[in-house]
Amino acid sequence: MSEVRLSCFDLSRHYERGPQTVRALDGVSLELREGEFLALVGSSGSGKSTLLNLVAGLDRPSKGDVEVKGRSLSDLNQRDLANYRARHTGMIFQSFNLIGHYSALENVALALAFTGTPHTQRAEQARAQLSELGLSDRVDHRPADLSGGEQQRVAIARALVTDPDLLFADEPTGNLDQDNSQQIVELLAGLCGKGRSVLMTTHDLELAGRYAHRILRLNYGRIEDERELPQNRRES
Repeated sequence: MSEVRLSCFDLSRHYERGPQTVRALDGVSLELREGEFLALVGSSGSGKSTLLNLVAGLDRPSKGDVEVKGRSLSDLNQRDLANYRARHTGMIFQSFNLIGHYSALENVALALAFTGTPHTQRAEQARAQLSELGLSDRVDHRPADLSGGEQQRVAIARALVTDPDLLFADEPTGNLDQDNSQQIVELLAGLCGKGRSVLMTTHDLELAGRYAHRILRLNYGRIEDERELPQNRRES
């Protein structure tokens, strides 16, 4: 059996809003294994993005813990968390989060600035990653000159260029049409075949059902249902 890359133990995130306590996440436990594609589905406000922020080290839990390869994120200081995000995770967002006045090449190369990669090597590695995703003829284009699907592939290239073990995708198809959505999720599924682990939030249960290995349904901050999809697992 493949190794456990990420584990959550009784993970909770509560916010105080005046006299009320908002339980954005309320006692979630899960595992993500090497080469696994795990989809988190649920309506807005179900806790999907909150969970992603916690496992990415962007926020601290109110209770519980996140472990990556057996190491607790709670034990890491801000500098170590930044290193974890830069070297071991790739983040993909619904709104692409590309810098408008940078070219595709510059957007991807920027991720390498946080890993200590020498400046002279960044453009070369970024160009190779964009080429791998079929964007070799778009390296000098700015985001405004790219289609939505192309922008998301640039964002994926940026997430992959540091060669992370973990990919976190927060509604990556939310701003795309049906054809581009399928292409992006199919791309993410293919990355799992290369040993990466993908945790994706989505509203699209049908699309998740075509490609994910496992689906967790969140509702009001809790796991309401879990479904294995063995038909989507390929033998290595």
